[in-house]
Amino acid sequence: MAKLSSGERLTAALQRIDDAAGEGGRACLSVYREQALAAAEASDARARAGISLGPLDGTIVSIKDLFDVAGEVTRAASKVLFEEGKVAAQDAPIVQRLRAAGAVIVAKTNMSEFAFTGLGINPHYGTPANPADRARVPGGSSSGAAVAVGDGFCEIAIGSDTGGSVRIPASFCGVTGFKPSRQRVPTDGAFPLSYTLDSIGPLAKTVAECAAADAVLAGEAAWTLDVAPLSGLRLGVAQGLPLENLDDTVGRRFPEALDRLQRAGARLSYEKLPLFDDMMQVLGRSSILVAEVYSIHKERLARRGDDIDQIVRARVSKGAEISSADYINVMRARASLIRAMDARLADLDALVLPTTPIVAPRIDEVSTPAAFMARNAMALRNTTIANFFDLTAISLPLPRDGGLPTGLMLFERNGHDRRLLRIAAAIEKVFS
Repeated sequence: MAKLSSGERLTAALQRIDDAAGEGGRACLSVYREQALAAAEASDARARAGISLGPLDGTIVSIKDLFDVAGEVTRAASKVLFEEGKVAAQDAPIVQRLRAAGAVIVAKTNMSEFAFTGLGINPHYGTPANPADRARVPGGSSSGAAVAVGDGFCEIAIGSDTGGSVRIPASFCGVTGFKPSRQRVPTDGAFPLSYTLDSIGPLAKTVAECAAADAVLAGEAAWTLDVAPLSGLRLGVAQGLPLENLDDTVGRRFPEALDRLQRAGARLSYEKLPLFDDMMQVLGRSSILVAEVYSIHKERLARRGDDIDQIVRARVSKGAEISSADYINVMRARASLIRAMDARLADLDALVLPTTPIVAPRIDEVSTPAAFMARNAMALRNTTIANFFDLTAISLPLPRDGGLPTGLMLFERNGHDRRLLRIAAAIEKVFS
């Protein structure tokens, strides 16, 4: 059967976005209908002429609402930012790279306001419902990105990940989410959450699609994703903090996944990592993320605090309690711990842990601030480790057997992104 053209696939995606009974209105805050149709037609014309701009040529792509598009207000799913009306002078570098690679950008996707929660709730533009169970949160902050992939509004979604904002929604919605080494993809033209921790990565149905998108985002040449051999692969199973208080579904599926990996030939070792405790001690003293997000929004809070999601506002406001000395001390402590973790992982091919210790909560389960904060902390707990230690990471969907999605997360040392993707592709085959 011949592959559908880019135009045909785009038409199908737009029909799903436009379906009044679906999540398109909540997941996609801007739809680039005319521009996308023109881009798809151009890609199909190239294909007929035997010309290709690379693996993303003609691929239907969405971008998170925090990326600059020339001539538009970058609102980061905030009505305050939208009303401030600051118009982007040019496309963000990653948007420029996507266009140059022939990607068909169909929409900007919804998110947690300012990208500052892990559940994906948005009181201003609505919360896109989880494709696996419409009563549940999608995960955040790249909520619309995961729903867009899961519901077929796009083939690849581009999100951001500061503490898990790509991997949490990927886990909750049953798709793949990749966090690259932070320095590989430019964050210019992306509305910031944390200058230190922000990274940009893709969500898609497969590792191969994530790898193709990642190369474009990083400005690298396309490469062949050859699958790493599983036999003899050294996988360290993280002990301690990442395995505490797993819910029943995650607590059952994670060991089942480990068993399948071992039977496929992987060498598992059970790794105690006191560095996790060191991280928690550092974060108990201060927060790089909170200090930096407060510096971004301090004046905005004073002017328009009542118009900001009140949970986001409360979290941002805590930055007022952080002194410059605390911030500097935490930054120095983190730098030391990053070096220690890099050395600790040198003898492993990857570290394995559950992406999130819980499945996606029901929306009505997080309707109060206390309940929201408790579930938000659990959603972020494991993914945050990769950002703190400056690692690259990926979340892979585990077999669901008709139940709710869960994710298997792999960590790799900074700069070893391609090796991680090769390992992830091998593990993906085990579970597919």
